[in-house]
Amino acid sequence: MASEADFRRSSRISASNAEAGTDTKKADRTLEDLGYTPELARNRSIWQVTFMCFILSSVPYGLSTTLYYPLAAGGPANIIWGWVLVSFLILCVGISLAEITSVYPTAGGVYYQTFVLSPLWCRRVASWICGWSYVAGNITITLAVNFGTTLLFVSCLNIFQNADGVGITENFQAYQTFLIFLAITFLTHAIPALANKYLPYLETFAIFWTIAGLIAIIVCLLAIAKEGRRSGAWVFGEFVPQAGWPAGWSFFIGLLQAAYATSATGMIVSLCEEVQEPAIMVPKAMVGTVCINTIAGLLFLVPVCFVLPDLEMLANLASGQPTPVIFQKAIGNNVGAFCLMIPLLVLGIICGIGCVTATSRCTWAFARDGGIPGSGWWRVVDKKLDIPLNAMMLGMVVEIALGAIYFGSTAAYNAFSGVGVIFLTMSYACPIAVSFFFRRREDIKNGNFNFGIFGAIANVIALCWSLLAIPLFCMPTLSTVTKESMNYASVVFVGFVLIAAVWYGVWGYNNYRGPPTDAVEHDSDSMPEATADLQKPKSR
Repeated sequence: MASEADFRRSSRISASNAEAGTDTKKADRTLEDLGYTPELARNRSIWQVTFMCFILSSVPYGLSTTLYYPLAAGGPANIIWGWVLVSFLILCVGISLAEITSVYPTAGGVYYQTFVLSPLWCRRVASWICGWSYVAGNITITLAVNFGTTLLFVSCLNIFQNADGVGITENFQAYQTFLIFLAITFLTHAIPALANKYLPYLETFAIFWTIAGLIAIIVCLLAIAKEGRRSGAWVFGEFVPQAGWPAGWSFFIGLLQAAYATSATGMIVSLCEEVQEPAIMVPKAMVGTVCINTIAGLLFLVPVCFVLPDLEMLANLASGQPTPVIFQKAIGNNVGAFCLMIPLLVLGIICGIGCVTATSRCTWAFARDGGIPGSGWWRVVDKKLDIPLNAMMLGMVVEIALGAIYFGSTAAYNAFSGVGVIFLTMSYACPIAVSFFFRRREDIKNGNFNFGIFGAIANVIALCWSLLAIPLFCMPTLSTVTKESMNYASVVFVGFVLIAAVWYGVWGYNNYRGPPTDAVEHDSDSMPEATADLQKPKSR
């Protein structure tokens, strides 16, 4: 009997492996049809890609590092309702991208999609703008995650005070904080570089770690609540702007927290070439994870709001990191508060690893089509490590260089998080816009996901959100602007735009051809018969 049971189990495993192999071959054929030779191992199942999508946001962690913005902008009502509003808006973005990704599942992601969906007369420049926005957004969001973990860790250490009642790191020099940032940056790059095949296990661990951490935070905050609990009416209705802006505008300024925590929704598209069934799995993961993140965010934010101490004190913290202070006030014990912060710090490291992985893939994919200076170097896949190592190292160097802004302004994190949201929002808007205005009816109907009229409505909402978010997150949090409180997101944004524009003028205009498609060089509006040719890629 035992041997028969073993035989049956072996047969099921073999059948499962055969099915997975078939799915992988089908995905590779689809990639070849889109114009590329498969170079990366497809080692992620539907659950693993969902877990990866989840840790790219790492909602409890992302919300904790940016809690200052809605606290200063409006308080608890801004925190709760801002999260609900942005979650709905990002769901519309996720639905829009899911529809398109189900047709074009490549690591090039939104930039590839923009190219094949655009009219012939503007496809090169449109994909160039989208590609640079996507790469810049990935790099700056990864930088924001690693720098946010640094600031959160330093603030956690300040829970412990010396004899004078001063936090042990409050007198840190800029270089000391920067050294911690370097250590975290090296760690989050070393793990995905040297242990790529083990990342799905780390992502699975992150799910259970998040659940355990959320339970510990909810129970401890609400059960202990040393300084008492706020009323439900206060938590869901108290709106006290402290940023100096008019009430309505202040509420929108406070949306940066929620926008930052959900900005990584589309980054998962860069891993399409490592997923067994990307045309099905990645769209499901994108939409499903937004829903899961919405619930996880409320489970974290509502208990935190019930134990908030004095709002003015939190809004005026020099560190800009109120979460450790909130935990310390609620727990009433330094060691206990620090231990309760550990789940968030670990999630910050895991989130950084996920962002580094996605960033390296999108950089590699754009370089593969010649969109970045020195593309021949950045498009190489390390056969031993099975990753685009050079592209990963390029991202790390740029992140460290941008991180040096901290030496000139302690508000640097504001710039990193803001510009990351701006670039990613712009890159997501590009394929949604060209699909909606030019080719939605022809292309989406052939995908695995077609939301019909609801998809079209989601497109409109996503584009309206993009038009608001780009100028919104260039604004400083406080109306009184100083060197320290200035939002340098606009400076970084303009810097990347200038680099992209100069490189296009010097090299791209004459040499950049975009992804490898056999597009007929005629305007598709004047030659309807050329439309079908847009979907006939060629191999490189």
